[in-house]
Amino acid sequence: MPLINQSIIDNLFQFASRMLARSGDGDKHTVAASIYASDGVIYSGVNVFHFTGGPCAEIVALARLISDSDAKPLVIIAVADSDRGVISPCGRCRQMLTDYCPEIQVILKIEGELEARPLTELLPFGYVRSGRPAVSRRI
Repeated sequence: MPLINQSIIDNLFQFASRMLARSGDGDKHTVAASIYASDGVIYSGVNVFHFTGGPCAEIVALARLISDSDAKPLVIIAVADSDRGVISPCGRCRQMLTDYCPEIQVILKIEGELEARPLTELLPFGYVRSGRPAVSRRI
């Protein structure tokens, strides 16, 4: 797994924050996510809230990466409005990330600092679909 340095973490935070400032509306678009991929490109998206559900920002960003590139997602961050800052992916996002990119790292705010952690630390006993490669678990 490549080392995710502070510069990448800071760039992802700034990219997601700018997207949220531009696209957030406090109603239907309240979270932005950015993914740094193996091609060096940042793929981002905002959540698309709807009373029937709707995709979270992390899934929109992942869909953009999958649609636009063959690159491997390396690290993801989600930033919420109303001064909530960096947030952890919800359970549905954790499961989808496990299904699509189990080796991804997630940026979390830990003791006031932004740190990249393996997804497996957030979902240590996650469900792995039949036919999918085994996921290395750090527990």
